[in-house]
Amino acid sequence: MIDGSPYQAYLYAYPHKTSYRPLRPRPALADVWRDEAVDALFLYVHVPFCEMRCGFCNLFTRANAPAEQVTAYLAQLRHQAARVRDAVGDAAFARAAFGGGTPTHLEAGELAELFDICTTVLGARLPGAPLSVETSPATATPDRLSVLTAHGTTRVSIGVQSFLDAESRAAGRPQRRADVERALGAIRDARVPVLNLDLIYGIDGQTPRSWQFSLDAALAWRPEEVFLYPLYVRPLTGLGRRAVTRSDWDAQRLALYRQGREALLAAGYRQESMRQFRLPTVADDGPDYCCQDDGMVGIGCGARSYTRRLHYSFDYAVSVGQVRAVLDDYLSRPPDDFAFAEVGFALDEAEQRRRWLIKSLLRVDGVPAAAYRERFASDPAADFPQLARLVEAGWAEPGGLRLTAAGLERSDAVGPWLTSADVRRAMAGYQAR
Repeated sequence: MIDGSPYQAYLYAYPHKTSYRPLRPRPALADVWRDEAVDALFLYVHVPFCEMRCGFCNLFTRANAPAEQVTAYLAQLRHQAARVRDAVGDAAFARAAFGGGTPTHLEAGELAELFDICTTVLGARLPGAPLSVETSPATATPDRLSVLTAHGTTRVSIGVQSFLDAESRAAGRPQRRADVERALGAIRDARVPVLNLDLIYGIDGQTPRSWQFSLDAALAWRPEEVFLYPLYVRPLTGLGRRAVTRSDWDAQRLALYRQGREALLAAGYRQESMRQFRLPTVADDGPDYCCQDDGMVGIGCGARSYTRRLHYSFDYAVSVGQVRAVLDDYLSRPPDDFAFAEVGFALDEAEQRRRWLIKSLLRVDGVPAAAYRERFASDPAADFPQLARLVEAGWAEPGGLRLTAAGLERSDAVGPWLTSADVRRAMAGYQAR
């Protein structure tokens, strides 16, 4: 695997949800969280609604949901938040994020209700913790943004993907540049401290010239963060139903990635990972949170939660019909049902070490060996001797704990390569829906 395509899978989380299985018997959340530190958690709220389903999207979301379903979802979210609060008690949240889906698909009043659920029911201090909210060109309206800023939103992330209308259509995301520019102007007018802008490379018909056009258009707004995503064509997505094999696609994506990386570095951005670039002038935005050490509380259908020993969520689906079925199931549950973990993956100590290593290695700064030794009382290089292969290939520095530029651009191969055999088997056994 390590010598194959640089674009195998994006390990935004480990283990992936396709490795989760029904938990029988279902553990009570109170037991799951009983021995966990809850003084610096991450709060994630999932809003599974969008105005459209992009052709590349494999996220858990429904397009054009009826208004009554959105209303019912918020009511059910309130029930779930109450049961989660019973389990985690007076937890402190170091950071928070609203994702989906598109959280700003909610109307302004519905967004205000979402904040009320987080603060009055779950007990999160918002404002008080850095908060990121995802939006789209069609829904980044002044009234919605006003609600976000009134409740202390510190970061807004918008998926632009391309500033060329033809490329947006080719990626299965029909939109007009005029709407994109209007949305970016509204975000800047709202004075959100951090604007993150997502771009995609590898779109059918995209050239170095057209890619540079989007890069220049993005940089004209001087966003505090930019994420560069390689296009993936995944099963059950819009593009997946009409994908064709292209032997030169990897070379095209790699060349465009390097072009984008160099453009952002030349513009003064600091690279944080294969995808993330950030202006060094952006101020520290709050208390420390370490993904490897601190847990996450997720509420909403499609949200994952994790402790050191258990990652759990609701059922995972991609296809339109199955997403609707899972969402309908969530909406039909009695309130007390949310006091239990539904599906998940139990991490033994070996998997905990592996997750810690992967999540660190795929960042620019690499694995902090001292922190690893403090956590696990062992040496990461000794625990993972296969890292020597990365050094031999020139993809990691001596010791194997920090990727080189050549290794970082292969993050989507390095991550899957380091995935354990157990997780890989579970993912392979998942029935895609």
